[in-house]
Amino acid sequence: EKTGKVLGEFCRCYKEQFGVALFNSVRYEIEGAGGPQPQLLHRKVPLEDHVIYSGNIFQYIEENKKWRNRFCVVPHNYGLVLYENKLAYERELPPRVLVNSAGYKVLTSVEQYLELVNNSLPGVTPKSGHSPILKCPTDFPVILWHPYARHYYFCVMTGKEQQKWRAVFQDCVRHCNNGISEDSRVEAPAFTDAIRMYRQSREQYGTWDMLCGNETQVLSNLVMEELLPELRSAIGPRLKGKAPERQRTWIQVSDAVYRMVYELAKAQYEAAVARCEQERPQLESTIRTDMDQIITSKEHLASKIRALVLPKAEVCVRNHVQPYISSILEALMTPTSQGFAEVREVFFKEVTDMNMNVVNEGGLEKLVEYMEKLSHLAFHPVKMQSCYEKMEQLKLEGLQQRFDVSSTSVFKQRAQIHMRQQMDDAVHTFETLLHQELGKLQGKDDLCKSIQRILERVLKKFDYDSSTVRKKFFREALLQITIPFLLKKLAPTCKGELAKFQELIFEDFASFILVENTYEEVVLQSVMKDIMQALSPVPGAEVPAGTGRFVTPTSSPVPGAEVPSGTGREHPAPPSPVPRAGAPSEAEVPHVTPRSSVPASPVSGAAVPSGAEVPHVTPRSSVPASPVPRAAVPSEAEVPLVTPRSSVPAEPPSAPSVPHATPVPPSPREAEVPHVTAAPPGAQSPSPACPQRSDKEPEQRSPPQPRGTAGSGEGVQTEF
Repeated sequence: EKTGKVLGEFCRCYKEQFGVALFNSVRYEIEGAGGPQPQLLHRKVPLEDHVIYSGNIFQYIEENKKWRNRFCVVPHNYGLVLYENKLAYERELPPRVLVNSAGYKVLTSVEQYLELVNNSLPGVTPKSGHSPILKCPTDFPVILWHPYARHYYFCVMTGKEQQKWRAVFQDCVRHCNNGISEDSRVEAPAFTDAIRMYRQSREQYGTWDMLCGNETQVLSNLVMEELLPELRSAIGPRLKGKAPERQRTWIQVSDAVYRMVYELAKAQYEAAVARCEQERPQLESTIRTDMDQIITSKEHLASKIRALVLPKAEVCVRNHVQPYISSILEALMTPTSQGFAEVREVFFKEVTDMNMNVVNEGGLEKLVEYMEKLSHLAFHPVKMQSCYEKMEQLKLEGLQQRFDVSSTSVFKQRAQIHMRQQMDDAVHTFETLLHQELGKLQGKDDLCKSIQRILERVLKKFDYDSSTVRKKFFREALLQITIPFLLKKLAPTCKGELAKFQELIFEDFASFILVENTYEEVVLQSVMKDIMQALSPVPGAEVPAGTGRFVTPTSSPVPGAEVPSGTGREHPAPPSPVPRAGAPSEAEVPHVTPRSSVPASPVSGAAVPSGAEVPHVTPRSSVPASPVPRAAVPSEAEVPLVTPRSSVPAEPPSAPSVPHATPVPPSPREAEVPHVTAAPPGAQSPSPACPQRSDKEPEQRSPPQPRGTAGSGEGVQTEF
């Protein structure tokens, strides 16, 4: 009954938002948008059919309460696939477990885990001296915890292995959380706006930790958020046995309910989408025929709402938001800029090492082998970890409480996804330019000089693009933090007045113009000027070591309220009435749904009901999108990239789109694993002369793949 009620209300919101999203999409298609064009090339066809990571790891089997050695493989879609042993994998036998890690947290201590378990069932805590719910045979656990779904327990033999597997699992979570396809210009904005409107109707304005996974997973999390407290009150007191046994039973009950909710949510959401798609041709025809009248009608409504709301909103911005914008920006800039500088450094080092290896070990004959390894750099969880770790330093301190930001994870993961995409774009651009040169090369010296020259060109392009990407990321984050806060502050004095504006909307246009959305656009306008002002000058940004100079933008940005993402992806999303911090479209001010602070990902790993598809999601924020498609917004100036040591963070960037995931066939016990493509890291500038390996200089090679199945072997990156 509870599930039906929540889903019914959501589907009503979705139907309303579908018409608005369709209108925005058609309007964007007709009007287009300008903005800085990316200089790096984007890989149109994602890399597939390669293994990102593999190795042996111990897993706790709950059915027989034993630890067993498993061979774990992370394919290109970032699912965790566990086999009986390596031989079973090589023989292509069915895996034991498929885990989709969306919504999970990666823990590396039993104490952390027990604290979360104790909090999940208040009043049920094992007494001192009693056995806890989990005992680990080594000092190096790696645990996947989920608030609703089943948990997964692993351990390894050394701290070094633990750090590697933690990096691998976190990469999987980051990828799987990013589950809503950005290629969808109508359904995705309609869905995220509907989620946001539903939560705001219950006075929940801030970021939401469980906005991760595909649409069905997010809906399941929405239902569970309301259902779980009631379930806990009804079932908790009736659980029997000692505290650890009751905790174990509660996790199983929660997982079973979650799976049932998932199936119901899947059916109802698909039915709602089908109904909207059925009406789509008629709606689109009306939009194309009456576009000018709809825009005029919407502007008339906005002017009336603006007269009521803007004075109050501006006072609220002046008193409660403006004084904190620079502090928020500063907190975001330092770790983000350091992360992108590390991307640049890693890219530079890998290409320089490759150049040295090729020159010293066979020239063109070895080039193919090394280029194959380089092409997967953005997908290498361990090599990319130093970039991602920079972002983990993000802290909003007191700002988090003031603006009702439940966690900084949503910002960390979004920036990390941008880093990966920039790395992949840099690698792909390098590959393309080198391929064009190959026919003209003669001998090792020519090859060495050519690689260096191309590296310099790519680094310049990277510097320009990463500046745009960072700037856009900062803008989205500021919107995601401030807009929900403003909406909550203004609700008592403004929300009650909105109903009277309904009569200003012509009945024929009621599917495309909503009072609530227009109100949010007005609120967004009230703070946008201050945000863009804060973003325009970022003095003192240091030039990364060895860069020498920065490329000048080839195309000056076109001012417009919807500032394009600058990454020029093939499928720009149309402007949405609410900015999505997760994956804003080009030329649009990010549209935001309260995105979870947890890495955006589809449904929780194996925790999703069998047969459930688990697409790849992009974290969305909870901010309304730029209302008017071409409102004046300062053009984006190029911002030099800051080195990790720079005390002055670099400017924000525009967000590259993250490739969407393709669902993996479901397993009877586990959820489907989303198919994902990673994003890229950066590099440091090349040295002026051809590198030569000294006699004592070690070769840079990928570690060999693990062999055998005995013991917890160290996980290794599959040879590239």
